[in-house]
Amino acid sequence: MSKWTGVLSMDLENRKGKTIAKRVFFQGAFKVMRPIYHDDSGKVCYYLLNPGGGYLDGDRYKMDISAEEGANVTLTTQSATKVYKTPNNYAYQETVIYLKKGSYLEYLPDPLIAYQNARYKQKNVIHMEKGATFLYTDILTPGWSPNGDYFSFDSVQLITEINWDGKLGVFDHIKLTPAQQNLSGLGYMEGYSHLGSMIIISEQTSTSIIDEIYQSIETEEIDIKFGLSKLEVPGFSLRILGNSTQHIERVFTKCLHIINQKWFHRTPSSLRKY
Repeated sequence: MSKWTGVLSMDLENRKGKTIAKRVFFQGAFKVMRPIYHDDSGKVCYYLLNPGGGYLDGDRYKMDISAEEGANVTLTTQSATKVYKTPNNYAYQETVIYLKKGSYLEYLPDPLIAYQNARYKQKNVIHMEKGATFLYTDILTPGWSPNGDYFSFDSVQLITEINWDGKLGVFDHIKLTPAQQNLSGLGYMEGYSHLGSMIIISEQTSTSIIDEIYQSIETEEIDIKFGLSKLEVPGFSLRILGNSTQHIERVFTKCLHIINQKWFHRTPSSLRKY
């Protein structure tokens, strides 16, 4: 435990149509709330907690999640991940997820807020069997600074690696260092302050649903730029630039509704926390 500020691990399984955790372990500044079942579908929702209220200098967090065949899970956070100044060493979070065939996992954390002089690195590694479904979102939001600059953090690095059927299928790497990059310029944030990413991996992915999601986003009368790309493995990615966390969340919610209704004939439950 000396290496990690907080550790969390869970093994989830489908037991008679209901997803439960057959093993839960947490220690340090990382906890999980009791399971919540929003409806009678058997799908479980867990809220991840950071009792410390934010990530500080040198903090290190590790999360391991496994979902057995038929498990149906939503993971989210209780509030935004706030990274404060890190004068000596960056804050770090590592997440490893294992998904068996027929499992479904949504990982929908609240926004990451990097404050002035913050350094943060995040690594997500997902191992999926064929037949599993994975849905992930993240939003990078600028933190408050005394001079009002949007990009007052030192560095933010976000790595997502998805292994499909034993082979690397997706590698997404975002690294923002305001002192070395003109983040407001072309090819970076292009005048926007917020960045949202969504990755969906499923064998149910089709050109028609990608087109439907694209057209649905096009109808939104909000100031955003977005790109939607089909992946080499069954799935697609969505990237959004905007000036509001709520605008990006609104688009992600619309995508979640389309996916859930088309693939599972259900409406996703609200994860409202305030």
